[in-house]
Amino acid sequence: MLRLALAAALLLLPACTGSPPDTARPTTTSPGAGWQDTPAPADRSTPMDIRVTLDGTPVEAVLNDSPAARDLAALLPLTVDLEDFHGTEQIGCPPRRLTTTAAPSPAAAKAGDLAYYAPWGNLALFHRDGPAPSNDLLILGHLDAAPGRLARAQKITLETAP
Repeated sequence: MLRLALAAALLLLPACTGSPPDTARPTTTSPGAGWQDTPAPADRSTPMDIRVTLDGTPVEAVLNDSPAARDLAALLPLTVDLEDFHGTEQIGCPPRRLTTTAAPSPAAAKAGDLAYYAPWGNLALFHRDGPAPSNDLLILGHLDAAPGRLARAQKITLETAP
């Protein structure tokens, strides 16, 4: 009964509309619809050439070679406004949902990870380690910046590297 109520509540959540719901994200580890049980790459930072700035200041960053990260790269250049979510991450909305095809096995986000939360369609920039692994959270890459800098970020710009 609780699972049915949770599923119904998730269906009522708006897609990335600017403000997240006041509820915490579910951290399910059971396979979701459309997910494939493919092993996650051992290296979460297989480099894809990008340039990233936080509030206009360059930071070192890499995207991995997952389908979702390649889909994000197809949107570049991209600037996303960020807002705090539960003191753990800064979140913002890309212009459209990213692919979740061939998603890797779940992994818990680490401080500095750039991720995509599929149910809400938002990007998440973690300034603290995230919750338990979730099939709904896809790690896209990593930014090499101090947690305090990540926590204060209000805007992220991603561009293709020259």
